[in-house]
Amino acid sequence: MSTESLVAPGSVRPRSGRRSAGRAASTGERNWGAHIVLIIASLAMLFPFLWQIKLSVSSEADIMAVPPTFWPTSFEWQNFVEVFQRLPLLNQFWVSVAVTLLRTVAQIVLCSMAGYAFARMRFPLKGVLLGLILSILMVPGQVYLIPQYQIIQGFGLLDTIVGIALPGLFSAFGTFLMMQFFRSMPLELEQAARLDGCNSWQIFWRVMLPLAKPGIVSLAIITILSSWNDLLWPLVIASSPENMPLSVGLATLQGYRSSIHTGVLMAAALLAMAPVLVSFIILQRRVVEGIAFAGLK
Repeated sequence: MSTESLVAPGSVRPRSGRRSAGRAASTGERNWGAHIVLIIASLAMLFPFLWQIKLSVSSEADIMAVPPTFWPTSFEWQNFVEVFQRLPLLNQFWVSVAVTLLRTVAQIVLCSMAGYAFARMRFPLKGVLLGLILSILMVPGQVYLIPQYQIIQGFGLLDTIVGIALPGLFSAFGTFLMMQFFRSMPLELEQAARLDGCNSWQIFWRVMLPLAKPGIVSLAIITILSSWNDLLWPLVIASSPENMPLSVGLATLQGYRSSIHTGVLMAAALLAMAPVLVSFIILQRRVVEGIAFAGLK
């Protein structure tokens, strides 16, 4: 009788079980280590925001104290009141809302149409036009700042909401994003719609656009964030405080550093970022899912 026949079939299983348990334990340790690193990194990135909140309710004495205090001795809510006294904050808020809405709606419509055309249609010089549009992504915005100003001045739109919103009505990134979404959709959907008698516009509007909802949501959120935080172009084009968005209002408020202490500036910045911060926290999963979906496809 051979030695192999004397070994019970189940005698080697405990060794395999111990090996699996060891691998599971090492994997768990690596996961805990990754979680600890992520928590530390998150706290490091969150600290400036928490410090801003602390400064917004601190007095000038607490802000200038050495060593710095991590909890204000008294809560100075007057900082927020002074922001409304120094700036036409409500007017500037509505200007930011109007500019953001104009840009978001226009980009959803124009970028979706352009993305569908580049993804599905055939026309002369298609590759050349797509290359020209995508090349815009490599050109800094400061390069065409003066030509844009001259065009807006020629139209008589200086210091207007339309003049502020006009350069952001179309986006090369939005076109590329929507093109990727439409390319990922099966051709059978269009073929079935054509058999039902739909033309190209009906296919786009009734079939393809509703299916591109994740891309539309991602494009909308990205446009909202970029439009709300836009500073350079509104700073050039807007001159009256009533027609300035919040970003420019904060920049002008910072120019009065000799008469306004840091707590008021932090309070103004906190008020300006609150709407878009809440929107991003609620919808951030849609942004990540949409961009990841477009990248995978």
